[in-house]
Amino acid sequence: MSSQTLVLQLRKLSALLVASGLLLSLNIAAANAADDPARGEKLSQTCLGCHGAPGLRNPGPVYNIPMIGGQHKDYIVVSLKAYKDKSRSHGTMQAQAANLSDQDMADIGAFFAAMDGNSRPSNVNAAKAAAGQQESAVCQACHGATGDGDNTIYPKLSGQYESYLVQALKDYRSGARQNAIMAGFAGPLSIDQIEKLAAWFASQQGGLSAPQSEIFK
Repeated sequence: MSSQTLVLQLRKLSALLVASGLLLSLNIAAANAADDPARGEKLSQTCLGCHGAPGLRNPGPVYNIPMIGGQHKDYIVVSLKAYKDKSRSHGTMQAQAANLSDQDMADIGAFFAAMDGNSRPSNVNAAKAAAGQQESAVCQACHGATGDGDNTIYPKLSGQYESYLVQALKDYRSGARQNAIMAGFAGPLSIDQIEKLAAWFASQQGGLSAPQSEIFK
């Protein structure tokens, strides 16, 4: 299959995903109409041990633990549900999510989503980031042009740690992280393309942060 044919097929898939994603977003919003971020703050204290420490690294494989302050609430909820039912693998996160109710997840998501992002200088390779922009066309339907998209069941990527984005794409490509949609996108990528995409999204100033203080006082 030619690269041009692959891009056209992925763009068609992206359009379909946008439509299905919007429907799922509406269903999630209706189900969680009364979120309580203050309660979510109390439930999130163990989360902050890892996600609240800027630059903290996962021991193996080594990558920066993702920032979730300012992340879409719906994406956080979807992720926690996937950890709870073990369709998404990560021992620590599965243990954290095991006893959470749907309301717990909604409140935790609301707490993190209410946080502001950090404006910080990018330390990624500028040339690699520019090349990644050219590779990112098929990502835009779900994640937006700079990774700060409005479709709330898909994660914000702008300003996320570069090493985390690289690891996530590698895991989707290898099947270590199960997601049929992302496997289709990441499967054909080379390591060079993965690194360029990660550099592009990491270089953007987005709404993500690693919170270091409580915000609901």
